[in-house]
Amino acid sequence: MFFRSSVRAGFGTLLLAVLGLALGAPLASAHGFSSVVYVDVTAPERGHVRAELGLEYDLLVVSTADADAEQDDALFRAGTAAFDAQDPVAEAAALTAHTQSVNAYVGKRFTVAADGQACTPTQDGGYTMTERDGAPYVLLVLDYECPEPADEHEIRSELFPDGETYVKDTKTILTYDLDLKSGSAALDKEHRSFSTHQSTAERFWEFFRLGAEHLLTGIDHILFLLALIAGSRRLREVVLAATSFTLAHSVTFVLAALGIVQVPASFVEPVIALSIAVVAGWHLWRLRQRGLHAGELETIRNRHLSLDRAGWIRLGVVFCFGLVHGLGFASALGIDAAWSWQLLWSLLVFNIGLETVQLTIIALVFPVLALLRRRTPVTALWVTGVLSAGVAVTGLVWFVQRVAF
Repeated sequence: MFFRSSVRAGFGTLLLAVLGLALGAPLASAHGFSSVVYVDVTAPERGHVRAELGLEYDLLVVSTADADAEQDDALFRAGTAAFDAQDPVAEAAALTAHTQSVNAYVGKRFTVAADGQACTPTQDGGYTMTERDGAPYVLLVLDYECPEPADEHEIRSELFPDGETYVKDTKTILTYDLDLKSGSAALDKEHRSFSTHQSTAERFWEFFRLGAEHLLTGIDHILFLLALIAGSRRLREVVLAATSFTLAHSVTFVLAALGIVQVPASFVEPVIALSIAVVAGWHLWRLRQRGLHAGELETIRNRHLSLDRAGWIRLGVVFCFGLVHGLGFASALGIDAAWSWQLLWSLLVFNIGLETVQLTIIALVFPVLALLRRRTPVTALWVTGVLSAGVAVTGLVWFVQRVAF
């Protein structure tokens, strides 16, 4: 009796924590404030490196203004006014008026070296405005002149570091065709630089780690997975649900990587939030309808998969939402057609990192829940019910935030 009361009290605390998380989370996002820099590096000729950088506009403005005290007020006022007006022409003009400061900021934090010797950057052309996931981005092309032809190049990115306090853990997604090699790499605060002498295994590990970290730090995906586990009555059910989810988001993830499917984040993010509430609410609805029998299977029609009618419907719902989550995973790297083929294999490794964490969470959580259901079924219903209620409310709060703001 004491055990049951403790469990219920513990999960009551969990519910309050989840609600606090929902109400205190950043508006319209469950991933926190972060940014991604996109870089495409090529070598038009020996001794010459060309870098095309995609930088989040508002971050570039505030970071450059902060780094250059003399230009602080002027750049910040002009850049912020253009951003608030959503005027691409004015945004480009604000940067152009402060070219020296902008290029000094970028040149100091994004460097290219040839055989250990620094290359000198020169801007090629002006600033071009574009958009990624609803956010304005500026395209900046830098030509690097290297001291002499080299067999190895090192690229280092320290753009928008944590120390500026505007964002946390900026990722730099790099594609390259350099030193007779081509591929992709992922840089972050733990791995600032990339060398063309790195092995394929090292480059793939970076994307595997990036995928694993994205799931672990993506609160919405974690809650979706917990809702799946809480509502699954048998190990077979949670495995099939996770497999269905994996297949679905892998499909849209790859389609997005190939540039075949492009859906705006303004649609994807609210639906992801809604999916959390629906999957968690599904279990609450069963508890209300069936009470103590919520964990029991109905008449099984398909003996191969051992799923009843409710199980099949739930599997279909999870698959549909998995398609949308795949677009969410893809948007984490800002995938579009221009990057597709060169990034494809690295993106698949990113996906494998996601799945490894997902399966690990299932392997750790579901056996504990299964044991609880076997020893104290009533307590298990309370546990899954309270957990599902907290997750459902969180999903609904995020849905309203993402639609309204």
